[in-house]
Amino acid sequence: MLVDDEKRMLDLVALYLRPHAYACTKASSGKQALDLLDKEVFDLVLLDIMMPDMDGWEVCRNIRKFSNVPIIMLTAREQQEDVVKGLRLGADDYMTKPFGEEELLARMEALLRRSAPVKRLEFGGLTWDEDSFELSYQQESIRLTPKEFSMLGLLMKNPNKVFERDRLLELIWGFDSETEGRTVDSHVRNIREKVRQAGFPVDDHFLTVWGVGYKWDQ
Repeated sequence: MLVDDEKRMLDLVALYLRPHAYACTKASSGKQALDLLDKEVFDLVLLDIMMPDMDGWEVCRNIRKFSNVPIIMLTAREQQEDVVKGLRLGADDYMTKPFGEEELLARMEALLRRSAPVKRLEFGGLTWDEDSFELSYQQESIRLTPKEFSMLGLLMKNPNKVFERDRLLELIWGFDSETEGRTVDSHVRNIREKVRQAGFPVDDHFLTVWGVGYKWDQ
C-alpha cells in the first residue's frame, strides 16, 4: 500500500513498482490507509510522513496497535531525530525523497524476506504447523477440519487483534460465501472443545469479544 497526500508521488511510485510484479493500492490520507488496513491484508506499507490532518508518525503509531505489516517511511525530511522517531514508533525502514528506484526495490525486498509468511507457531506447548497441516499439544496431535485449522492459525498469527465474524467469513470462507456468522460460532466451539480435551487451556487464550467477534490473547 502506498500512502501519500500527493497524487503525483503515488502515481510515480506505483509506476516504479508495477513492472516488478507489485500490486499497488493507493491511499491519499492517513485515515484512508487505516481503513484499508482494517479491511485488507497488505505485504508492505510505503508511508509518507508529511501529510495534513494525520501525519505519517500518527498513522504508524495507529497501525502498530493492530498490525505488524512492514512499514517504510518516505519523507523529504532527513534530520536524524525524524529517523529515530519513526523507528521508535514501529517503522522498519526510512527513505528520504528523492530516492532511487533500485534502492527502494532493494529495501522492499529485504523487508519482505524478513517478514515471510509464518508457517509454524508455538505457544505454551501448542504447535500449529502449516506445512504438515497439523495442530498438536505437547506433541500429541489434535484433529481439526481445514476451516478450523485455518481459523485458529489466523488468530494465532495476529495475537490480540479482534476479528469480526464477517471478517472471518471473508478470510476463511471467501467473499462470495453464503455462510452465516453462526457457522463461525460453531467452528469456534468445535476448536475450543478439541483443544480443551487435549489439555491446553484454550479458554484463557481463544477469547470471545462480545458483540464483535474473536481474538487470540497472548
